[in-house]
Parts: sequence; C-alpha cells; structure tokens
Amino acid sequence: MRPVLIHPRGFDLEAARRALARRDPRLAAAMRRIGPLDVGTRWSEPFDTVDVLARAILYQQLSGKAAATIVGRVERAIGAERLHVDTLARIDDERLRACGVSAAKARALRDLCARAEGGEVPDARRLARMDSEAIVEQLSAVRGIGRWTVEMLLIFRLGRPDVLPLDDLGIRRGTQWLDGLDAAPGRRELAERGEAWAPWRSLAALYLWRIADGG
Repeated sequence: MRPVLIHPRGFDLEAARRALARRDPRLAAAMRRIGPLDVGTRWSEPFDTVDVLARAILYQQLSGKAAATIVGRVERAIGAERLHVDTLARIDDERLRACGVSAAKARALRDLCARAEGGEVPDARRLARMDSEAIVEQLSAVRGIGRWTVEMLLIFRLGRPDVLPLDDLGIRRGTQWLDGLDAAPGRRELAERGEAWAPWRSLAALYLWRIADGG
C-alpha cells in the first residue's frame, strides 16, 4: 500500500521568492519594489471548512461591508459565530431571507449542510490528505461554490504553494501590467505564462494581486 501524502499547511515564502526571482526578472523587480508579503499567519490557524464555504457563499457578489452586515445578522439569528450544520439548522429560510440572504444563497447553504452531513465536505485533516485538484473537484460540487472560491481556500487557508487562479481578474490585470501588455491575458495565455512560476504559483498570484492594486 502506498503511504498517504500529507500536504503541509504553508510553504517557505523566502525560498519561493528566491526561486521566482531567478526565473522571472520582471517579477523579481516587482517583488523587490513591493517587498516581502506577510501572508503565512493564517496557515497555522484552525478552520472549519463548512464555516469557510458558508461565508464565501454569503460574501458572493456583495461589497465587503454589505456582506459583513448580513453575516453579522445571521450570526445573531443562530446565536453563534460558527456557521455549521448544527448552527445553521437553527434558522429557517424565511429568517435567512430576513437577514438579507437571497433565495439562491439560502439554497446553497442548505446544499452545503446536506453535503456536510453526508460526509462530502472534508475537514482540515482530510483536506491535508488530498491533492489540490481533488479538493477543487469535491468542493466545487457544492451549489454556489466555484473553482475560484476553492482556490482561495487553497491559497489562504491551506497554504498550497502552486495555485494560480486563472479566472481571477486581478491576477490577469497584474500580469498585464507586469508584462506591459495592451490587454489582460486570457485564461490560456495566463496558464502558459504561469508555467515559469511553477511550483510557486501561489506566491506569484499574491504578488500579481498587489501589482494590480498599484503595489
């Protein structure tokens, strides 16, 4: 029997930065200008997969302030700060709607809870035993959860080192600025460009977001 590979949470940011600098002079210049990124602190924090995904659903297509207001209402309605199967069961769809949750998002939350009860939503320990693509495939089966949402979990919660969200507008714009392009690259072009950053594409993505924000 082959041993199960346990994926560590996080990676050596400095080693990744040095490797990227050797491979991509343009990115190297941008990284020197921006400086080191402090992104590893959340990698050691415990998390509940259901809670992370439930919040992702509630935040979709809303400003951060509006979404935080709705999440706060839901937390007060369920009497807990943890969004999980047991706590979300305390509130029906009508009360969710009263909190500002759309009907589509309410259905997504119920689907998430049903899948969690059926063992289809891995906890952090199980996620550590899965490769990144397997995680994307399993979690994106949840209503309202797409590849991008799972990729954010891979980068910011699990600290997987080689994730490049190809559909992210910020990353596309950051690449456009980095390479001096007339237009943002498409998915295929970005994938090809990102081959130079493997196996540290997560750190490249983090810098591209900063570049897109004017960093």
